Amino acid sequence: MLWLFFALGSAFFAGVTAILAKIGIQNVNSTLATALRTVVVLIFSWLMVFIVASQDTVGQISGRTLLFLILSGLSTGASWLCYFRALQVGNVNRVAPIDKSSTVLTILMAFIFLGEPISLPQVIGVIGIGAGTLLMISKDGSSGEAEPAGRKGWLLPAILSALFASLTSIFGKLGVEQVESNLATAMRTVVVLAMAWLMVFVTRSQSGIRKISRRSWLFLILSGVTTGLSWLCYYRALQDGPASVVVPIDKLSILVTIIFSALVLKEKLRPRATLGLVLLVAGTVAMLF
Repeated sequence: MLWLFFALGSAFFAGVTAILAKIGIQNVNSTLATALRTVVVLIFSWLMVFIVASQDTVGQISGRTLLFLILSGLSTGASWLCYFRALQVGNVNRVAPIDKSSTVLTILMAFIFLGEPISLPQVIGVIGIGAGTLLMISKDGSSGEAEPAGRKGWLLPAILSALFASLTSIFGKLGVEQVESNLATAMRTVVVLAMAWLMVFVTRSQSGIRKISRRSWLFLILSGVTTGLSWLCYYRALQDGPASVVVPIDKLSILVTIIFSALVLKEKLRPRATLGLVLLVAGTVAMLF
């Protein structure tokens, strides 16, 4: 049962990442912040490759698989850019539920494009997650504090984040099954890093590096470290544990995010959002069966 502790560790570190990133990007261009923290994630992902000794299989990757690795990397990069933009301008307890709704989009896309059947527990889970997400992002759901003027454009990037995250899963299903998971993740991260820095130079935000405070540097690095730790725990859990259990447990990271957003960021949930959180968690747990 050691895999269960790794699965819980994955959820914990993933949940903490959102809080650390929120603090780190407060006064930093979100695109630049994404590019900088991806460097840390890249180090962790390749560390895992060498730990499991899968680097020697790079030459065995086919052209088709490489194409889907690149596509999944591009969609991952787009998801991260949108997610951290949403985090920068929106409350964590409204952005995080939409990000977790990518599970619903992935199931629906797999049904539509891949012809994968949807089980009754998945239907219940989709309904619970969908209803819970809507309740949590409603105006009456989060804290009563008004968002500052010019800082309300969080919804679209949050939705796009979930959409691109779902596309990442579909691309992975279509073409990267034949690649060792850690190697696939590391290669995707290379694409993410290249895409993020390309966006930095396109938007000419690289000059902002000199303006980053030590505090922001600290939290950006820590958010990259926790992302890396989450991935290490996640793939370790998948090695020994059933994916049907590990994946939903990982999605429960939203509980960690909400708890820490209340403790650290002082973001509070109103009764409607609390009900939404219960439904979202219940929907996620339903997928365990």
